[in-house]
Amino acid sequence: MKKDIFTLLGGFLTSVFLFLGTIGVSLDWFNQTSIDAFVFMAAAAVTFVVNLYAVWKNTHVRDRLKENALKKQKMMKK
Repeated sequence: MKKDIFTLLGGFLTSVFLFLGTIGVSLDWFNQTSIDAFVFMAAAAVTFVVNLYAVWKNTHVRDRLKENALKKQKMMKK
């Protein structure tokens, strides 16, 4: 699913690039290489955020659940 989203993003940016070329707008920095780099960076950023969330959830939330379970069993001071 994620790969499809980034493929669509790359296709959209490429179509914008081609549209600007047909109406005579020329941006030196907006080319196929920069579009590919942007799509790669977006994919890496989303992957990084998902991994950060997974690490946070697996450490912080799991520790809170353990702490609450120990408190309920009165094995830990409140």
